[in-house]
Amino acid sequence: MQVKEKSLKELNELSNKIRERIIDVVSRKGGHFSSTLGAVELTIAMHYVFDIEKDPFIFDVSHQCYAHKLLTNRWEEFETIRQFGGLSGFTKPNEHKADYFVAGHSSTSISLAVGAAKAAKLKKENRVPVVMIGDGSMSAGMIYEALNELGDLKLPVVIILNDNEMSIAKPIGAISKYLSKLLAGKFYQSFKTSVDKFIRNNMPEGTTYLAKRVENSFKLITPGILFEEMGIDYIGPIDGHDIEEIIEVLQIAKSMNKPVIVHAKTVKGKGYKIAEGQHEQWHGVGPFNIEDGEFIKKNTKKSATEVYSYALLNLAKKYENVVGVTAAMPSGTGIDRLIKEFPNRFWDVAIAEQHAVTSMAAMAKEGFKPFITIYSTFLQRGFDQIIHDVCIMNLPVVFAMDRAGIVGNDGETHQGVFDINFLRFIPNMILFAPRDNFTLEFALEFAYTLSSPCAIRYPRGSFKELEYKANEFSLGKAELLKEGTSNKLFIGYGAGVSKAIEVEKLHNEDIAILDLRFVKPLDSDTLINLSKKYNSWYVFSDSIKQGGVASAILELLSEKNITNIYLKSFEYEDSFIDHGDTVQVEELLQLLPSQLVKLIDK
Repeated sequence: MQVKEKSLKELNELSNKIRERIIDVVSRKGGHFSSTLGAVELTIAMHYVFDIEKDPFIFDVSHQCYAHKLLTNRWEEFETIRQFGGLSGFTKPNEHKADYFVAGHSSTSISLAVGAAKAAKLKKENRVPVVMIGDGSMSAGMIYEALNELGDLKLPVVIILNDNEMSIAKPIGAISKYLSKLLAGKFYQSFKTSVDKFIRNNMPEGTTYLAKRVENSFKLITPGILFEEMGIDYIGPIDGHDIEEIIEVLQIAKSMNKPVIVHAKTVKGKGYKIAEGQHEQWHGVGPFNIEDGEFIKKNTKKSATEVYSYALLNLAKKYENVVGVTAAMPSGTGIDRLIKEFPNRFWDVAIAEQHAVTSMAAMAKEGFKPFITIYSTFLQRGFDQIIHDVCIMNLPVVFAMDRAGIVGNDGETHQGVFDINFLRFIPNMILFAPRDNFTLEFALEFAYTLSSPCAIRYPRGSFKELEYKANEFSLGKAELLKEGTSNKLFIGYGAGVSKAIEVEKLHNEDIAILDLRFVKPLDSDTLINLSKKYNSWYVFSDSIKQGGVASAILELLSEKNITNIYLKSFEYEDSFIDHGDTVQVEELLQLLPSQLVKLIDK
């Protein structure tokens, strides 16, 4: 959609039209909502000032990119947002060339912009990377690593700081607003450059020092001192919903030919009154009624997250040394309940997974029992700290990994399918998984007793209700749920147990079912004994095949020189899994129970 020739009136009309489209589609299909509504005018101004054909448009996390998609010839296709086979909810280059990079995790944008700016310089191309980043993403250390280098290199990058939640530095009334506009003006920027050059080239050292002190004193009453000290020019705060002001400021920022942060104040949920403001439940939503904002609930079963939350709360009431942390996902992980109940023992450290892991390692050393509650996909961001700060010292930290397995509409950046594989090879790490709500409660009690690091995984949504009685965990011990009369053995791990049970019920043979429980350490005695009775083994686990559950079993069989076993894994193949309804995704992967029965019979 061409916006550069539109009048100011037409741009404002366009912003209303875009909001109506987002509200209409998301209310029916679900998706990210409040943050993307708040970024509409900023996105329109980006497209007005910068050249989408050559300038890299980089959205941090990119959950606020819906307006960008609508402006880049995806208006009708937007009906399919986050649906199986449809548009991704994040930027995705193979979906459209206007999407510069795949993004789903936060705080990568400025590093990408630095790389893009370096490339443009080496290729002698007149291209200016433009970044949109939310204030929440500014809590991650990677941002400051990137800003540090950018401030040193002075490459042309424009960073739009979409401040919709917390003020980086509160403006001081009318004086601050006036000064911010003054700092954005061409006269001040030109004057500042001239004075800096004059002082550097013509004044004696003592005078230079005094001049810089005067300039620094002036900065102290403006909001951008942090960025200015890092070598990044700062403009703002500006009204992030005033298209005219945004365009004017972005044009100035682009013309400065150096790194600039434009601080824009916006309102989450702008245009849909019910969602406006700091309502966390409107960040990512399921279908809802536009008229009253009531969510259309499909599942009344208790989620694994909710079961975990109450189980950990009971554990914290029982043991005073239980502490915990989450990284910017308190309600998503259920930790909000514990933060409210025990504010001195449970913390949200914002988007800082590395810090979360290392800080809890120190607490474990001090005699506390930390529970790091985190999505499987986000634990990837703290990988080095797991090895370096937890496992080397064999500290009893518990990693509780929510959203393990296929997570559905968020797609490849969020699928929780790698945790078994990247944790299994780390010395001292214990890996086990519950199969249902009851064994999840037992899992937390057992984790508390361990003197080594451990990781528990559980799925998004609800566990399946199973007919088998839940029993307590014993280190490295599997549980044979059912004997069989055939030569087949179904081995389930975590939520894979329920799938094994479903497939067995659809099959025409009487098949044994084993809840593996532990993938590290494996129950070698039980597996060796079972190899004497059953010689066709099938593994069910919602994880990647390479280095996964079946790999662990094969390693054991090889080590024990057991050669009579045919083993088939129904874990995920070596590829990233796209977005869509979980059932549709599993059908594509040939992993529905009805499909697995046919594969077993081949």
